[in-house]
Amino acid sequence: MGGSSPCASCKLLRRRCAKDCIFAPYFPSDDPQKFAIVHKVFGASNVSKMLQELPIHQRADAVSSLVYEANARMRDPVYGCVGAISYLQNQVSQLQMQLAVAQAEIFCIQMQQEPAVLPAQIDPNEKSLLLSSNNFDHNLPQYPGFASSSTSSVIQDPLKRESLWT
Repeated sequence: MGGSSPCASCKLLRRRCAKDCIFAPYFPSDDPQKFAIVHKVFGASNVSKMLQELPIHQRADAVSSLVYEANARMRDPVYGCVGAISYLQNQVSQLQMQLAVAQAEIFCIQMQQEPAVLPAQIDPNEKSLLLSSNNFDHNLPQYPGFASSSTSSVIQDPLKRESLWT
C-alpha cells in the first residue's frame, strides 16, 4: 500500500503493509471486521495460501466466499454454509408441500362448484360409453383397505371434508 494506511489484515496482524500485500486489494482498512472474522475462522496463513494459488481474476470471488463461509461458521461452527443451505432446502420442501395441498384444495372446491350433470342431460350415445366404462373396474388391482368403485357400498360426500387450513 505504500504511504497510505495499512490494509485491514496488516493492521490486525500489526505488520507493515507492503506494496505487493496479497490482502490489500480485498481487505481495505475501512472494513477491519471483514478480515478479522476470516482470520478467526481460517487463519491469515491459510487465506494467504489460498489467494496465492488462485488466478488474480478469481481472488475477489474467493474472498467473498471466505467471508460468507466465515460468517456462517461463526453462527453454526459445525455445519457452516451447509447448515444454512439444508435449512433453506427444508423450508422450500415444506412450502412446496403446502402449495400442493392448497392447489388440491382449490381443485376440490372448483369441482364442487361445477354444476352436476343430470342423467336426463346426457346424450344417449354417451350413456352407453359411461355404462361400459364401469366394466373397467374389475381390471384394477385390489389393495387391502380399498374397495373398487363398483363393489363399494360407501358413498362419500365431497362436501364433508376437513380443511387443512382451519
